Amino acid sequence: MYEINSAAIIGAGTMGLGIAGQLANAGVQVLLLDIPADGENRNAICERALERLLDENQPGLLHKDLLERITIGNIEDDMAKLADVDWIAEAVVERLDIKKSLYREIDKYRKSGSIISSNTSTIPISLLVEDMPVTFREEFAITHFFNPVRVMRLLELVRGTQTRSDVIECLGHFCERRLGKGIVVCNDTPGFLGNRVGVFAIQKALHTAFDMGLKPEVADAIFGRPMGIPKTGVFGLYDLIGIDLMSDVAKSLVSILPADDVFHGVSAEIPVMVRMIEDGLIGNKGGTGGFYQPADTAAGRSRKTLDFNSFEYRDHDAGKPQVAVDAELAGDFTLLLQQDDDYRTYAWEILASTLCYAAALIPDVNESLVAVDDAMKLGYNWIQGPFEMIDAIGVDQFVARLEKDGRDIPDFVRTAMGKSFYRCNGGELQYLLADGSYQTLRRAKGIRRFSEERRTLTPLEENAAASFFELENNVGLVEFHSKANALGPESMQLLEAAVKHASAKMTGLIIHNDAQHFSCGADLQSILGFVANQDMEGLDSFLDHYQRTLASMKYAPIPVVAAPSGLSMGGGFEVLLHADKVVFHANSVTGLVESLVGVVPGGGGVKEMLYRWYEREGDITKAAWNAFMNIGYGKTARSPLEAEPLAMFRSDVDDYIMNRDRLLDTAMSAVMGMAPDYAVTRRTPLAMPGRDVWAEMREWLQKAHEKGHLTPHDVTTGAQIAMIVTGGGIDAGTELTENDLFALEREAFVTLGKTVQTRDRIQFMLENGTPLRN
Repeated sequence: MYEINSAAIIGAGTMGLGIAGQLANAGVQVLLLDIPADGENRNAICERALERLLDENQPGLLHKDLLERITIGNIEDDMAKLADVDWIAEAVVERLDIKKSLYREIDKYRKSGSIISSNTSTIPISLLVEDMPVTFREEFAITHFFNPVRVMRLLELVRGTQTRSDVIECLGHFCERRLGKGIVVCNDTPGFLGNRVGVFAIQKALHTAFDMGLKPEVADAIFGRPMGIPKTGVFGLYDLIGIDLMSDVAKSLVSILPADDVFHGVSAEIPVMVRMIEDGLIGNKGGTGGFYQPADTAAGRSRKTLDFNSFEYRDHDAGKPQVAVDAELAGDFTLLLQQDDDYRTYAWEILASTLCYAAALIPDVNESLVAVDDAMKLGYNWIQGPFEMIDAIGVDQFVARLEKDGRDIPDFVRTAMGKSFYRCNGGELQYLLADGSYQTLRRAKGIRRFSEERRTLTPLEENAAASFFELENNVGLVEFHSKANALGPESMQLLEAAVKHASAKMTGLIIHNDAQHFSCGADLQSILGFVANQDMEGLDSFLDHYQRTLASMKYAPIPVVAAPSGLSMGGGFEVLLHADKVVFHANSVTGLVESLVGVVPGGGGVKEMLYRWYEREGDITKAAWNAFMNIGYGKTARSPLEAEPLAMFRSDVDDYIMNRDRLLDTAMSAVMGMAPDYAVTRRTPLAMPGRDVWAEMREWLQKAHEKGHLTPHDVTTGAQIAMIVTGGGIDAGTELTENDLFALEREAFVTLGKTVQTRDRIQFMLENGTPLRN
């Protein structure tokens, strides 16, 4: 009965605007309403909101042209337009009286059979619709999105006692397939799941840091990547969201949680933070800073940290405790719990309290531990959910340490003693129920997470950087799993072996992983080793193997499909460039950014982009200039729609999907569709532009330098890129093969590797995470 083809969002704040943007990304026509503004332009609030969707730092749209799908208005002049939409989503301020008043107005204008939902994160449905007619209650639900809506995968879907099942089914199907969300169905309980556990963890980390007297940068070095959560940590996250807003969130939970909930023990206001809010030190949005004062390179100011005694900003201590470094490098948070010191005590205090809190929610708040784990992974970007973390520690070891501390042990944790929360049984992944029995974990058709499937598989080959598996239908899968999935010698050795094996024995090959990022590029640490030691022979050998491996993948006798999400940069993007087809996630970020560290793409990236531009333009000189400009500037695309004009996405070959949990299934379907008639297509040599165009490019570089647009080493690097795309000092029309272009890439890379400036750029990037302009 229910179908969503159009929508209206009421509330053009951060969340409402984000939902409107994601609907536009999904191809839906959206009506965005807010209160009327003073003055002649009554829609000014929504107009200003639309400008934020195009924010360069965090755009809400896959492409700026999608803004055309959003129509604006206000709730006094345009409510009658609600009669034309299928879904009305309310995202106004978290005040019950305002929401109730709005619902009465909505009900006057909406059509029968339309769905209404609220984006509330705290207010129960029972209160929201207590004064509304039955017809309204039956078609009302909570759709709690997480910020930023385009990026965060979680959608908490909450039904009321009278909400129709087909309403929930329609919302779930639409938001999962069209909006790309991971759906967690929650009971109508305070805080639902994500914020219930997530805000508790944040508050626990905050209060414990103050109680122990830890500096913000030290606390964030522990409660961050080493623990398997985002690098912002707790103090950085408060700055990112807004110290005042986070304080309001905590107060809101205090007002609705039961009196005996342990959240109250970490909810008290902290005097330092009260003063910060009074002084306007509310974080990034305040402009003056919060716990941290951001670096300002233009002013020559490095990042600083607020001193809680003097209330002045001091130099930021960039050093990390060794235990945090070890845990991050190993990707093993349990290293934080070994031995005893303040850092390990801090980590244990947070984990013990948070994991027990999550376990105490089963089964009353939610019957499934999978829902809790999903909420934290999809809504807070944790690498592992709470129950996966307890399994990593070991249930019995976890209980023993809780008992040693004299802590209460949740009933559900006791139920798991002697076993684990997840287990592999008969080739299936199962999870523990509250009664002690196990149930097989089954996702909806088409939803596949390789991080779950790999638990049931044994690799055909593996090393520290990558693994090779066999899936159904005799299809192979290569998974990169080094730190940030940086690609080094071991990555290429595994990929080479997998391509050889798959070519001889398999139907096809998929390149995919379930990490936050597909690959951040070639391993700069390995490259720095060659450069620092001036081992140019070793560097050339490494690049040659990289190129030969990707060429073997490109010309394998079977279809090779890549399915990336997150960042696919530099050498990682070169892997994609050599696949027969790429199934991108809609938020994939791609680009050849090697020039930023003073080198050129050395794995066939320049070669592939030159071919792609020639196939588009039919003119080798135009193709050379396009490749030269894009690679020289290190241009990136933040979605496939942005990548298409840069020749990084082939709309006639590649594909993109909104839900990253469907990447693997879509890639499998692509392989099976290509396999029966697959034939290798080899590229012919290119008649190159030659020395005259090379000279023009070098002249352009010099003029750009004289205007202050390029640094001296930008010119040096750009000249090497120009040499590759033109062929250098050869006659115009001279034909070069793919292998010739490979050789030019290696020559340029090695030439730049001999310079002190390139060494400095690589070292600076590794130490600071930002480019050096030298």
